[in-house]
Amino acid sequence: MWSPCVACATTIPFFERGLVVVNEQPRPYGSLDELTSQLADVQTDVYCIDPVTNRQTALVTAGSLLDQIANRDMIELIQHGEFESHLQPIVHLDTGERFGYEALLRSRNDISPGQLFQAANRFGLHSKLDQRARAEAIKATYHAVLPHEKTFINFLPSTIYNPDYCLQHTFEVIDRYDLSPDRFIFEVVETEKVQDVAHLQHVFSTYKKRGMKVALDDVGAGFSTLDMLKRLEPDYVKIDRSYISFCDQDAEKRAFLKNVRQLTRTMGITLLAEGIERAEEVDVCRELGFDLAQGYYFGKPAPYAL
Repeated sequence: MWSPCVACATTIPFFERGLVVVNEQPRPYGSLDELTSQLADVQTDVYCIDPVTNRQTALVTAGSLLDQIANRDMIELIQHGEFESHLQPIVHLDTGERFGYEALLRSRNDISPGQLFQAANRFGLHSKLDQRARAEAIKATYHAVLPHEKTFINFLPSTIYNPDYCLQHTFEVIDRYDLSPDRFIFEVVETEKVQDVAHLQHVFSTYKKRGMKVALDDVGAGFSTLDMLKRLEPDYVKIDRSYISFCDQDAEKRAFLKNVRQLTRTMGITLLAEGIERAEEVDVCRELGFDLAQGYYFGKPAPYAL
């Protein structure tokens, strides 16, 4: 039986009424508005107690607790709100047939993914949100992706503190839906910002041991390509859309794409072009020998029908 790490299990409860402990002295409050008033001039660490259940909040500064209360709706959305995955098609460039989809997290109340992850990082809930995003992507695969197709699922390495524990929830969701692990490709986003390569190697290894594939996303010229590819051994590489956009009109971009294609081909890595919006970009990537492509030209992310 696995045990979740502290980050994966982090929750921020809100007690509508209870006790707030300031300088070891409990003070009753009858509403969150009253609690906010009580904390207005407090400079020390505080925590709240629900006298009915004896549950406690974490010890935080009064300012941090006020910030949590002010952003309660967003925090509750991240922890308990309804999410879904929208699916964007990925196609074989040589035949145009669908290879699979990328699953992208969306909230039911139209808050952008960027806002969600920014808030999650701010309040220490980024591991929980990333975990929920993976679970929704697996659910979408069960309901809408054909058995021979693949699903790309994003993850941030910084949200996975200990892969041996943090990824068990994801593996359990796959088992719960009785899906084959080889239907999933887990892609690390913001590849060029990765600093702890050894940690990412551990994450990749954990996925691969369970029969899944791994990918590097957003790869561009700033990426130390050869060294990183040798160390991480990804199954797929996705080229950042900035190098795809209008590549038919930019010789430097085409030279970069050609070099990456040659390198990945020698290493047996499948290469995908992201952000394709024009037929001319399709032609360039096909001529260069790219394997897969995605972008608005082939289809926008869309909700799936149950």
